[in-house]
Amino acid sequence: MKTRLALFATLAFAAGALHAQSQGVTKNEILIGSIQDLSGPVAAYGKHYRQGMLLRVDELNEQQGGINGRKLRVLVEDNGYDPKRAVLATQKLVNQDKVFAIVGHIGTAMNNASMPIQFEKNVINFFPLTAAREMYEPFHKLKFSAGTSYYDQVRTTLPKLAKEKNAKKVCALYQDDDFGLEVLRGAEDGAKAAGMTVAEKTTYKRGATDFSSQVARLKSSNCDMVVLGTIIRETIGTIAEGRKTGYNPTWLGTSAAYTDLIHKLGGKAVEGLYAGMSVQHPYLDEASQPIRFWAQKYVTKYGEEPSVFSVYGYTSTDAFIRAAQKAGTNLTTESFIKAMESIVLPPDMFGSAEGKFGPNKHFGTDQSRLSQIVDGKWKVIADYGKH
Repeated sequence: MKTRLALFATLAFAAGALHAQSQGVTKNEILIGSIQDLSGPVAAYGKHYRQGMLLRVDELNEQQGGINGRKLRVLVEDNGYDPKRAVLATQKLVNQDKVFAIVGHIGTAMNNASMPIQFEKNVINFFPLTAAREMYEPFHKLKFSAGTSYYDQVRTTLPKLAKEKNAKKVCALYQDDDFGLEVLRGAEDGAKAAGMTVAEKTTYKRGATDFSSQVARLKSSNCDMVVLGTIIRETIGTIAEGRKTGYNPTWLGTSAAYTDLIHKLGGKAVEGLYAGMSVQHPYLDEASQPIRFWAQKYVTKYGEEPSVFSVYGYTSTDAFIRAAQKAGTNLTTESFIKAMESIVLPPDMFGSAEGKFGPNKHFGTDQSRLSQIVDGKWKVIADYGKH
């Protein structure tokens, strides 16, 4: 009888230990996943994020010996910027590969479609590559977001810019999905704060390439400031169409449009575009010595210069590493959450604002900056808290 009781006790202990062990964590390894657009309309973002991420992982494993004795390994899946493909990629990473967390998943609609799958298996959604408020609202213990929402970027920037430009009529052009709606809501509340309303609203479908009807509508409405819920080619296509038809309002985008690809591909047409942002694009002829040193490692590894999305990949992975290190040798989902809820991420060489988290606060900061394309480059024109 005693032998049987001892056996049951041993089995119960083993079952409890197995339950306490979070998936993706072994004696020698931590396995995380990332879902990027590697084949769709924002594949340039996904490629550079992935490269920045892997650069930080290689530094960690080769120079620092991993996290508390465990090497970090990343599996990257492609969602093609499509929510259906994002769901399939999430199912693979969570159920088949059994990752500990998903880091830097690109796209608002893609994250919204995928998070329920993760949360069912207690898998953290860490610093997704979208600034939508849904990445931390409503509060969920498994949601962690890095920075300022699209909503807050527009809401805080619009009133001051409208006053500076003496704008009489604010309008919005936005992607017909969760991302675009976040930008629209920021525009509506920003306009309200400026004593106005969003006078005209027009949308486009994800993947659209022709914006002539939308621009014609904005022009006929006499909008002198247009908030853009756009990414790369939609931003360029819209502004280029405006220039072609002699329509030149103040264009205001978000961090989704803050990329060197806008001025590289858009040329003179996009001069003067404004966008919310946090970290700066690393222009190497203007960069500090630490950024140039970092960029040289990137160029050596990948044969091309980094972009702001390379920075996002690098800094998000660094934040994950800091929290995992703080969680200690007994890394579980719960110990990681506890570590994140007491962490302060300091400002870095790339211009990040300080990120503070807590038990009821799973986003780092509500501070953003404003940049404008001047002489073919993004220039910071309003720093944190100055707009």
